[in-house]
Parts: sequence; C-alpha cells; structure tokens
Amino acid sequence: MKPAFDIKSARLNALAIQLNTTDLAAIRQTLTERAAQYCELSDMPLLLDVQAFDSPDNLDLDSLLGLFAEHSLPIGTLRHHDEQWQAAARAHHLAFCSDNANGEEHKRLPENTQHETPNTPPAPVVRQTLVVEKPIRTGQQVYAENADLIVLGLVNEGAEVIADGHIHVYAPLRGRALAGAGGDQTSRIFAQSMQAELVSIAGIYRTFDQQLPPHLHRQAVQVYLQKERLAIAALSEII
Repeated sequence: MKPAFDIKSARLNALAIQLNTTDLAAIRQTLTERAAQYCELSDMPLLLDVQAFDSPDNLDLDSLLGLFAEHSLPIGTLRHHDEQWQAAARAHHLAFCSDNANGEEHKRLPENTQHETPNTPPAPVVRQTLVVEKPIRTGQQVYAENADLIVLGLVNEGAEVIADGHIHVYAPLRGRALAGAGGDQTSRIFAQSMQAELVSIAGIYRTFDQQLPPHLHRQAVQVYLQKERLAIAALSEII
C-alpha cells in the first residue's frame, strides 16, 4: 500500500527580510507604505535576518512576527550566525538558519590563535552550467545548484528560475528570476526581453508594479547589484 506521504529532499528559495530596527512603529509604517508591492510575496517563503542584533532579548519577536503576518507576510525561518538564537526560533515555531549574510557557515578562530593572511590568492570559483531548452511553464521552478542557469525558452508568468550563479534567459522573462541564491552578490541576470514579475540578486529583490521605461521594457537587459542596490541596464548601453 502506498504511504500517505513521503519525505524527500527539496530546496525552496526564500527571500530574506533584513531587519535593521526594533522600532515596531517604523516597521508598521514601511509595511503600510509598501503594501501593494509586498502583496506579491504572500506565496513565497520568507526568512527573517536578525544578524544586526546581538541578543534575542533585544527583540520583541512575538509582536514582530504578528505584524508581518497581519500584512500576509508570514515568517518561516530565523537567521543569525549565533546559535543562541536557535532557542528563540524554536520557541516561536520557526526554522533556524545559522548561515551568515554571505551564505557561508560562521566560524570563529580558537582563542590565542594568530590569524595569518596567506600569500596565495584564492582559487577562482568554477561553476557548472545548467541549460534548459524548453519553456518554463506557470507554476514550475528550476534551480541551478552551484551553477549558472541558461534558459533558451520563455519563462512564463508564475514560473520561477533560480541559480546560485548567473541567470541567462534568451527569450522573454515574464516570471521570477533569482540569481546568486547562495549569497553571491556578483551574480547577474541577463534577459533578452525584460517583462519580469520579480528579480533578485543574493536576496535583494525588486518587483514591478509599474512598467519599466521604454528603453528597458521588453528590451535586452542585465540586472546586477550596485552598492547593495539592484540596477537594471539595457545591454545596448554597454555594447
């Protein structure tokens, strides 16, 4: 008899909410001002990054989680490099992620250990490439783990393409594209025809409530991070 359910490995990309203040009034104001923009994220897993704070005692998690839930942004995961936050996550029925902002495990040097900078330059990161030749339909998600992603067909509305490296879409990009999913801020998104619902680089995202300017809408563009802000530029401007 087939079991009622199976547990299998899966990877769900999550957008991170990087908390910069404990001021609930300021958070509520931002949520209210950007309600139209954030309503598009109600069906996506959300992670609360609290690495700006030293102790869980400095944060009213009950009120904070309730505030985000009121705006249809339920938090599922808590992220901090200090393991002391794991108990706080468990008390609020949240998953816990101990990765730091760069997606690397946080480690400390042992006491009385001198840190020496090696003279040998770090080896370059070599990524594989995942090539998808068919269109990606609404509701589908494609993830290129530790790889760049090349999509030769249409990415439909409601579809999602994710890569730890760069994303290239040689057709209209109408769904969501999330590059640098592992935290690589040098990753970029290239689209032959920019019509995306959402783009993200290393967790920094932008949705499109309004149509882009004519030189970007339905044009070949690249999306990248510039001083921790998303930038969109027409490829014709750099060729």
